[in-house]
Formats: sequence, C-alpha cells, structure tokens
Amino acid sequence: MDTTATAFKYSLTIREGHLDTFGHVNNATYLALFEEARWQMVTDRGYGLEKVRQTQQGPIILEVQVQFRRELNLRTDVYITTRTIKYVGKIGQVYQEIVNQQDPTLVYATATFTIGFFDLERRKLIPPSPEWMRAIGGSP
Repeated sequence: MDTTATAFKYSLTIREGHLDTFGHVNNATYLALFEEARWQMVTDRGYGLEKVRQTQQGPIILEVQVQFRRELNLRTDVYITTRTIKYVGKIGQVYQEIVNQQDPTLVYATATFTIGFFDLERRKLIPPSPEWMRAIGGSP
C-alpha cells in the first residue's frame, strides 16, 4: 500500500471521565481515545461494527507502540489524526497522534498500531478486502 493514505481527523474535548487521580489523562485512556478515533474513521468510511457483524471480518490489533509526549489535561480541545502508513500482505500499520487544536505543535501522544484483518468464523488473519482498505484510507 502507498504511504500517502488519506488521513482522518477526529476532534474531541478532554472530559472529567478521561482523567485519573493525578488530574491528567491516564495511559490506558490514551489507548481508548485512539481506538475511538479509529472506529469513527472506519464507520464514517462504511466499515463500522454493523459491517463487521455482517461480513464476520474486521480489524484486530497485533501490537502497539505509544509515546507519551506531554501531559494532557481537562478541557483541552484536541484532534486525533489517523492514517495507514503501510499494508503488506496481511499486516498493516496505522499511525495516530493526539494534537492540540489551537496549537498543532503541541503533540500529546503518538502511537503506531500493527493491525490485521481478521476472519471471525475461521479465527485467522486474512488479506484485507478492498472495502476494508478504503475504510482505513488506502486503496484496494
């Protein structure tokens, strides 16, 4: 796959429920926010949970590498950019970053997810379908 995949931007405001006892976003919450952005991207592009249920094929996370770059606090307006950086055979990589909406030079966290396309009936990785490739911003 070409590394010029179409990026997706997901905006949100950090709320009270995102915070831990230190008053900032907890490390596990970053993963939940990244996942929320990925699901919004594929849903907006026609491959949401209903499509997964219908086809019995969908995304699976194989590995994640996260870098926490700066503290993220309450009522901060951010956006999460998501783009597929490569897909070879059955394995792809998706890059995401959480950035301040008012000052895009403030990057709070970055993550690279190694993903696959999973057949729920056969319980194994399969090559990505053209519909799935479009949903993650690539071309078939």
